[in-house]
This record gives sequence, structure tokens and C-alpha cells, in this order.
Amino acid sequence: MAELPGQMCMMCGEKKATLHEEEIDVPHFGKTFVFGIFCNGCGYRKNDLEVSEKKQPMQYTLEINSEDDMSIKVVKSSEATLKIPRIITMESGPASNGFITNVEGVLERIKKIIESAAESEDDSDAKKKARKMIKKINNVILGRDKLKLIVSDPSGNSAIISDKATKKKL
Repeated sequence: MAELPGQMCMMCGEKKATLHEEEIDVPHFGKTFVFGIFCNGCGYRKNDLEVSEKKQPMQYTLEINSEDDMSIKVVKSSEATLKIPRIITMESGPASNGFITNVEGVLERIKKIIESAAESEDDSDAKKKARKMIKKINNVILGRDKLKLIVSDPSGNSAIISDKATKKKL
């Protein structure tokens, strides 16, 4: 892994940012470059990834219906939209991060987003809805409920790596 400390932060302008790059081989996906920046001054953080070979724009759909599905690998670039119908849509864009994790890691990230949003909510109905969503996600993690996970990426730098996942060209 290569690191370059003392870089200019694009948010606060101080030379307290560290850039890092790592090359990893993701099984059944290929050589992938993981990039990141973290600023010790303001706390700004951004991650992304890019595959070494050109991929086609794709959409992956996975029916999560067992505890075994928690270990399925998910690769998401910042250009991808991740969606769990009736729960959340994580849009692509400047605030979007890329990551490599598994289904359980995706669900844990989504739980944190919902929990954070619920904490700042004053509406009791919205808090109740958030608690229901978190309960559903917990039941999915335990294999007691099911969800659909959709990753759409016009750059082709994302995937759900499983024979269970369906894929189609965008």
C-alpha cells in the first residue's frame, strides 16, 4: 500500500491529508485499485475503487434469503447506486464512497445510516419506521427475513460476486 501524507485537503485547505492507494485482487472480479483520502485536520474522508480492466455498465440483483448470503462479496464504486427497495437508496455522486465488503457489511452500513437519521428525527412516526427497518435488517442478517439488494454501476466498477446474483447490462 502506498501512502502520501502531508497533502492538501480539498475541504479545509490544510496540508493534513493522507492519500493512499492499494492494489488488491478480488476473486472472480480481478485486479482492483482502492484509493482513499483522510484529513487529520477536518476529518474529511473519501474512498473509491477502480478495476484495472474496462468493465461493462451493469446492474446486479441479489435476493438475500439466508444467513449464508451474508458472506457474499459486494464491490461498490462511488459511481454506483446501491438500493434496497422500501428501505434505502444510496445514490452515486461526490459524497458517495466506494467499498469492498460482504452483504452483512452492506447491511451494517445501512443500519448505521438509518440509526443516525433516526437520532436527529423529531417525528415519532419516523423514529418508529426507522426502528422497523432496523428490525427487518437484523432479521435478514439472522436469516429470518429476506431483502433484495441492487447495485447499478454505469462505470462497470461494481459487482455482487455470487452465482445467486442476476446481472444485466445497463
